[in-house]
Amino acid sequence: MSRTIKVLLAEDQSMVREALVALLGLEPDIDVVAQVARGDEVLAAAREHDVDVALLDIEMPGQTGIEAAAELHREIPGLKLVILTTFGRPGYLRSAMESGADAFLVKDAPAAQLAAAVRKVLAGERVIDPTLAAAALAEGANPLTDREREVLRAAADGSTNAELAKALHLSQGTVRNYLSTAIQKLTARNRAEAVRIAREKGWL
Repeated sequence: MSRTIKVLLAEDQSMVREALVALLGLEPDIDVVAQVARGDEVLAAAREHDVDVALLDIEMPGQTGIEAAAELHREIPGLKLVILTTFGRPGYLRSAMESGADAFLVKDAPAAQLAAAVRKVLAGERVIDPTLAAAALAEGANPLTDREREVLRAAADGSTNAELAKALHLSQGTVRNYLSTAIQKLTARNRAEAVRIAREKGWL
């Protein structure tokens, strides 16, 4: 008999998490041995339960699924990583692949597809939602630099340039320049619109 695949599920919405656990529990060769609701709890849980595959939601408190994937890829290189998302944003796919993810699926995919993806990544395959893959190619690369993303992300709560400069240890002029460039690249009218556009495309 083949070995049972030990899975870690990271998902902050308890109903979704329980539904996924129940669905995967119907598979004879898959066992969800650990569940967490926060991205910053993923690494410790993966180590404690010696899992084979981590299923990571993108939007989580503490740390995003993409950030958690990058940490797992760095700390436990052999672990297979599957990103699950409600939001089919092309930029998320690119970020996920750059973080070391082996698969990228939307949550409304059939349960059998998720189970198949778990088996495939363990066999060394890469699994990407075909619609998202096409959209990512059409969208192109994220035009924002890491610093522009950092400043734009920090500006999302409406902080002033002075507050941003203090929080990010930059001069106000530098903050203004980064925001101005980001707004220009995204052809936005202001910083709020730039944040909205970047989020919609999965670039933040």
